Amino acid sequence: MSRIDESKDFIPVRIAILTVSDSRSLEEDRSGQVLVDRLTEAGHVLADRKILRDERSEIADQLRAWVANPEVDVVISTGGTGLTGRDVTVEAHRDVYEKEIDAFGTVFTIVSMQKIGTSAVQSRATGGVAGGTYLFALPGSPGACKDGWDEILGRQLDFRHRPCNFVEIMPRLDEHLRRK
Repeated sequence: MSRIDESKDFIPVRIAILTVSDSRSLEEDRSGQVLVDRLTEAGHVLADRKILRDERSEIADQLRAWVANPEVDVVISTGGTGLTGRDVTVEAHRDVYEKEIDAFGTVFTIVSMQKIGTSAVQSRATGGVAGGTYLFALPGSPGACKDGWDEILGRQLDFRHRPCNFVEIMPRLDEHLRRK
């Protein structure tokens, strides 16, 4: 079962936070702040933080910029994962992914079902990898960000987490780009 191996050293990762919203400012961004608070409390580094409108090309461009930045290991976005016409975060993420982490959305749905029941079907959390960078999209509510971090990302972004975690395979995410 899942556990923290205290004999291993914690390895901080550099995480960028993107809030997707047509109406929120940085001061009103409770969901992004939940993620910032949790990642810094865990010992990780806030690499950058931005708010963008629900515009697919703008979101994808920002994701690509962070993927190209060697100072960013992980990107977590919040917002724009629903079903309405303006919810385009998932599509923007998929425009950037080299590989999708299919089970991320499934596990997020399982976690959400325990909190909000069948309403979990209205959210489209997603995760993937591009250029050696992890990318995750969470729903825009503070509760969903807490659940996504506390139940999945906080554990998988901890090198000490066993039996396995995202951090231990980070050096190999872009090995296909370094082949001889």
